[in-house]
Amino acid sequence: EEAVFLRKKITLLRAFSLLIGSMVGSGIFISPKGVLKNSGSVGFSLVVWFACGILSMFGALCYAELGTRITKSGGHYIYILETLGPLPSFLFLWAEFFAIRPANSAVVSLAFGRYMLEPFFAPCAAPVTAVKLVSLLGYYMVLTLNSWSVTWSARLQTALSIVKLLALALIIVPGMMLLAQGHTENFQDAFNRQLLVLDKLPLAFYAGMFAYSGWFQTSFVREELVRPERNIPLAVIVSVITVIVGYMLTNVSYYTVLGTQDVLASPAVAVSFVQRAFKSLISVVPVLVALSCFGTMNGGIFTFSRTLFVASREGQWPPLFSMIHIRRHTPLPAVMLMFPLVTAMVCIGDIYHLMNFFSFSRWLFIGLATLGLIVHRHRHPELHSPFKVPLFIPVSFTIICLFTVAMSFYSDPVNISIGCTMVLSGFPVYYLIIHRRMSNHFLQTKLSSFFSPLSDYLTHKLQLLLEVVQQEIKTY
Repeated sequence: EEAVFLRKKITLLRAFSLLIGSMVGSGIFISPKGVLKNSGSVGFSLVVWFACGILSMFGALCYAELGTRITKSGGHYIYILETLGPLPSFLFLWAEFFAIRPANSAVVSLAFGRYMLEPFFAPCAAPVTAVKLVSLLGYYMVLTLNSWSVTWSARLQTALSIVKLLALALIIVPGMMLLAQGHTENFQDAFNRQLLVLDKLPLAFYAGMFAYSGWFQTSFVREELVRPERNIPLAVIVSVITVIVGYMLTNVSYYTVLGTQDVLASPAVAVSFVQRAFKSLISVVPVLVALSCFGTMNGGIFTFSRTLFVASREGQWPPLFSMIHIRRHTPLPAVMLMFPLVTAMVCIGDIYHLMNFFSFSRWLFIGLATLGLIVHRHRHPELHSPFKVPLFIPVSFTIICLFTVAMSFYSDPVNISIGCTMVLSGFPVYYLIIHRRMSNHFLQTKLSSFFSPLSDYLTHKLQLLLEVVQQEIKTY
């Protein structure tokens, strides 16, 4: 009885909550170990954290301009498609679906399970099987919510953003109090050059950038934003500055209370911090951290489903995934598609190996997207953009991203090679299916005439089962 399309339900507050909720998640509670391990010392690790924050701000400003230039949802995918063409955009989609997103979701889910169970097993480590079961349970809960309602997913994100900031405050305040009392012994010889290994720095940056990742989330839901020309830049700038300040203070608090060996030995840094500094909250902070991870899972599912939705609409993904539930107005097929791969990675994966595995592909394509901004500016100098950043920002961000990706081959050749192979495996798929399907010659072949009716039949049956239809084009 009413038009079926994705409504504009994301206000400035919800956009801010989406960004904060996506950035402040498992990263700040698990990445300090990875940053310290690969940077070598407290001082250099803090430099890495600050540099990652500035780099994230550069990337966020580039994406804010892309979001005002390109009016479609889809994030990295649509920006690469519109600026660099269909092949690199499909390779991103291929790597994102089979490697980047499921590995990222698995990392956050495992952090959720670990922190949720930590209070029940302290001081011992929680059983691995129990952690994975709770991780999957949390992921499936978020998946169900995103299938049910856009509004309730957005409301949950807003509420959990408050919880995330509260969790950071509970770590920052006691650490700053101890620092003010003169507990600076853990900062002695903070910049020990003998411990610095240059070829490991890209992995330190990967761990730090993982903690900041999420600054691009509004670009995935651009079509659902209220007043995107104003709200995207505003939400991005305020949220990234908030997170940089929060992360720096949190890391200083960690090092004030815990020594470098304690951080490196801890499977859950925030829990070790509370055990040492604030024993009365030993059962509260891990739950707050777990809820933070829950919010990051919610934001990730909410945004990536829009990438599949847009890719399907652009003809690079099966048409079923551009359909919307007739009553819930959620992209139900796109939301549900990820759960088999995430389930598999949670069952077999380890947090830090997964992090290096997906970071290569993610930062390669983010660098290509900001390269696309430079290309788009050159091709369309006449295009007026309501928000424009100085040229040195996309240039420097692109160079740093691509340089870090190249250096990581030397730092972790096994995981990075697996990630590279995953990206390259998309080439034959593109040329055998996507490229040929778009040509008139392939449409006349027997292969197409055989598979097309079969595909249409399966799509129709799934459409009836899931109660979904194609989006009705709506002019806002």
